[in-house]
Amino acid sequence: MSLKKPGDTHWSSHYGALVNLIHVFSSVIDVIVTIIEDGLDSDQRAEANILIGLLRTFEFVFDLHLMKGVLGISNELSQALQQKDQDIVNAVKLVDISKQRLQVMRGDGWNSLLEEVFAFCAKNNIVVPNMDDLYQPQPQRKAQNMKSSHHYPVELFYTVIDMQLQELNSRFKIFELLLCVACLNPDNLFTTFNKEILIRLPQFYPSDFSTIQVSFLDNQLATYIHDMRSTEEFLALKGIGQLAEKMVEIKKDVSYPLVYSLVTLAFILLVATCWVLRL
Repeated sequence: MSLKKPGDTHWSSHYGALVNLIHVFSSVIDVIVTIIEDGLDSDQRAEANILIGLLRTFEFVFDLHLMKGVLGISNELSQALQQKDQDIVNAVKLVDISKQRLQVMRGDGWNSLLEEVFAFCAKNNIVVPNMDDLYQPQPQRKAQNMKSSHHYPVELFYTVIDMQLQELNSRFKIFELLLCVACLNPDNLFTTFNKEILIRLPQFYPSDFSTIQVSFLDNQLATYIHDMRSTEEFLALKGIGQLAEKMVEIKKDVSYPLVYSLVTLAFILLVATCWVLRL
């Protein structure tokens, strides 16, 4: 009952399930053996017999530990994306950290992973293949003319890590936009404001900002932030929504039209984190 049910959208739920399965592996095997011996019907016993045959293979143990390592690297990122009040700056940093750690794992993690798998197999009486022998796939898979020393590092280890890196690169391109949005946040006297980052935002919307407007934006942002931090009505604002309302209320949208255009774009971009988590 300690096994977590994986969710369709949360990487962290899969990580939790793998960690728990590793810790209760011997108990899971005992339960399946009991089903094989005392199952209610022949179909249930046959299914349990197939399952235990798969669980007690080196390849399953290798996959189990590989995916635990890969998903563990992105676990903090997954947790951050599930927070109701998301810290976009922190999430962007966690994306970069996850990619860096995956690169380190790809370069230096093979031997430590193999040692961990070997130790687990020894503890649970699982046969370890000779890596110099030809790889023997499961019965339902096609035979491959390659050694285990090629299959496990190349076909699995490097391939899985590269796939995860590709996922992070493709799904989180939107975070550069979100980082720009975070710089507009008025919380704590606009502490996240960064003019150099905000100037990059119009590059994503060339049809909305002319080259001349982008040049004006640099100076307008500098004046805008001095105004915001010295105007009492803006000192206690929370969130971009309140910022937009207050700008319209006291006509700052007229004084800073280009900055206000960035603020309105922010409302469109804030749905992006939901999109990233759902995919």
